[in-house]
Amino acid sequence: MPYWRLSGYYLCYFASLGALVPYWALYLQANGFDALAIGQLLALLSVTKIIAPIVWGYLVDHSGQRMPLVRLGALLAALTFLTIFIAHSFWSMAAAMLLFSFFWNSALPQVEAVTFNHLQAQSSRYALVRLWGSIGFIVVVSLLGWRLEQDSVAIIPLWLLVLFIGVWLSSLLIPDSAPVHNEKPTLSLRHLLQQRPIITFFAACFLMQLSHGIYYAFYSLHLKAAGYSSVAVGNLWAIGVFAEVLIFLITPHLLDRFGARCVLLWSLAAAVMRWLLIGSMVELLSVQIIAQLLHAMTFGTFHAAAIHFVHHAFSGRTQGRGQALYNSLSFGAGGAAGSLIGGILWTDAGALMSFSVGAMAAAMGFVLVWRGMRMK
Repeated sequence: MPYWRLSGYYLCYFASLGALVPYWALYLQANGFDALAIGQLLALLSVTKIIAPIVWGYLVDHSGQRMPLVRLGALLAALTFLTIFIAHSFWSMAAAMLLFSFFWNSALPQVEAVTFNHLQAQSSRYALVRLWGSIGFIVVVSLLGWRLEQDSVAIIPLWLLVLFIGVWLSSLLIPDSAPVHNEKPTLSLRHLLQQRPIITFFAACFLMQLSHGIYYAFYSLHLKAAGYSSVAVGNLWAIGVFAEVLIFLITPHLLDRFGARCVLLWSLAAAVMRWLLIGSMVELLSVQIIAQLLHAMTFGTFHAAAIHFVHHAFSGRTQGRGQALYNSLSFGAGGAAGSLIGGILWTDAGALMSFSVGAMAAAMGFVLVWRGMRMK
């Protein structure tokens, strides 16, 4: 089990996420893009999460070579990100974001599969590897928020370029692994996708990430409009991910004792509360701290339970595509839908309505899992 090499990849990958997710909307706003354009551009990041993981998953499952393709995707992401520095109009920025995010989003599901293959029978311990990604996120979101108090937002792309190079370098250290085959015969992907619990699971993931899409696109703008400083914005993001790190330490015990379905239900219920608190009481710092602490459940336990479920539901030659579908339908389609809905609602309907839509989406996901998902 190459624990530290895998952890290093997660550290670098989610460190880059710590520069992109909280601050890219601020970078776009400073470059003259309005709320609708920001929502559309950030949705493109999620659109590539729909396509890229499926393409890479297909290539991996048919070639049997995961890490070579992971390394290629990481290298191309760093190289194509250079186009950001010459993008100024809406369409040039859209093209640049589509290009680099396609390769950036292609590899993570395959690293997830490699991680589970190395874990083998100890799959519930995935969270102890993944927590290093949260640590990377915390470090970068805090440091960059502090730097933005002294420097302009023009430094954000420079930080991202360095971090993308770090992702590629860390991918070079991870050994490949063969899929772990169960004693039971592997069902075809088509047969698996006809099962009600799996359909329900993917629908709930879509709804949960739709609600997060609004949050990722507009939370920083929401805080800035309420008078929070860049340091405060960064610290609030860091609080959420710090809570995520702590919950990852006990998630293996939660999954072993209660199973994925119960953990998913708790997470969805917490999301309903979180979005309502963010939308209605942004001016109260104490409430925002509580809302950010709920990130431990709305992302931490939800994601750990979701990929635990995927790992057990998809095996053998469907493993890569199973992880890819989870990323595509949730972070991809769900995240894109949330960014677009937020962009449409934000200016005219306001923050409360936008986050209330997120709360309704999470509530619908709760009902789906409660009624239709009966397997771990």
